[in-house]
Amino acid sequence: MLSFAQKDNKMVRQGNRDYSKGDYNAAETDYIKALEANPNSAKAYYNLGATRYRQENQEEAINNWTATALNATNDVDMRANSFYNIGNAYLSSNDYQKSIEAYKQTLRLNPNDEDARYNLEYARQKLSQQQQSGGNNQQQNQQQQDQDQQQDQQDQQQQNQQNQQNQQDSQDQQQRQQQMQQQEISKEEAERMLEAMKNNEKKTLEKMQTQQVKPRKGSDKDW
Repeated sequence: MLSFAQKDNKMVRQGNRDYSKGDYNAAETDYIKALEANPNSAKAYYNLGATRYRQENQEEAINNWTATALNATNDVDMRANSFYNIGNAYLSSNDYQKSIEAYKQTLRLNPNDEDARYNLEYARQKLSQQQQSGGNNQQQNQQQQDQDQQQDQQDQQQQNQQNQQNQQDSQDQQQRQQQMQQQEISKEEAERMLEAMKNNEKKTLEKMQTQQVKPRKGSDKDW
């Protein structure tokens, strides 16, 4: 009966063969079986991470390489390579800040890793571009908000002016109505005065006519 270590190594080697053939699903199964036999197998974690990275499962690949770094306490190169791969996974996901931290960890363990140094600078440049782009977008959003606010103020001013104009028109209309009413009242008064004058003239005329037809008394004196 194989020991746990022997079974672990056997499944890792089988996984390596399947991985080299491009059969990542089979390789994944092999490495998982190796971890079932030895949950602390740094090699199984490391190779499983590589397999899942090939399958574009970045999150699980990062988890596997993180587990590698924790378990490969006596293998500095494997730990350095694990952080390097973690940096690459974050870089491919555009998480530049985390990729930078991973590459820094790599260089702490292996200061001579020129690939990690190059990728670190590349990630820094991408982060700077991302921040500038975000700042530009934020500035554009602020400008748009300012424009919208200015337009709202202009609309409000126009509305206020329109309300004032409507109020003024209403007051003017009321004044015109009052003037018309006053004019109507004046017209009625004028008609009444004219009617009164006509009546007076009529009475005067009637009086004059009455006086003309009234017989005079004759004089007792002879001429």
